[in-house]
Amino acid sequence: MSKNGFPKLYPTEMELEEDTFDFLFKIILIGDTNVGKTCVVHSFKTGVFLEKQQNTIGVDFTVRTLDIDGKKVKMQVWDTAGQERFRTITQGYYRSAHGAVIAYDLTRRSTFESLPHWIQEVEQHGAASVVVIFIGNKCDLESERQVLFEDACTLAEQRGALAALETSAKKDHNIEEAFILMAKELIVRGGGVVNQEPYAEAPYPLLHSDTHTINLEEPSEEKKCSC
Repeated sequence: MSKNGFPKLYPTEMELEEDTFDFLFKIILIGDTNVGKTCVVHSFKTGVFLEKQQNTIGVDFTVRTLDIDGKKVKMQVWDTAGQERFRTITQGYYRSAHGAVIAYDLTRRSTFESLPHWIQEVEQHGAASVVVIFIGNKCDLESERQVLFEDACTLAEQRGALAALETSAKKDHNIEEAFILMAKELIVRGGGVVNQEPYAEAPYPLLHSDTHTINLEEPSEEKKCSC
């Protein structure tokens, strides 16, 4: 907060010196609406599951720093809205992403069948070097499963994705593992930004905080997220 009581849009030089890291990776989290993307991000950030979440309006932004093989790795995660009306806005975030986590709800076959569409979005609007991972969320709801893990693995192999994992934001299962797997692959490939100000390439101004929401309209009704 600045001296005049307004939030700061950018960090000071002192804050930048303290905000050191070895790698910065920008990750977009995409997929159909209501597959649990926001729950996944919140679980990754805090390890806590929130039963009720508002639908993402535009883009949510969060940061977490991990220690991976002795390296300080900052993960900048962009949780994008799945609704069609936000596609032209959220596509602007693809271009600077190093990785894309494409989520589907394994209890809803239609969300899995949308994966080729999301892959096409990444290929069309992102860099050629983007690393892609599939996550099948809500694996705690085994009795309601509509997508076999083998089907996800087959699609990942066919489309050149790094891996397919099954996750549960509710049980905090495989959430951190997915992002660590992504980071390790990006380190091996030599990608990312090294020791630079992390918000410089953001397509919109961001508050200097670990979590920020870019709202494009009034929030909709709360949704129950069984992730």
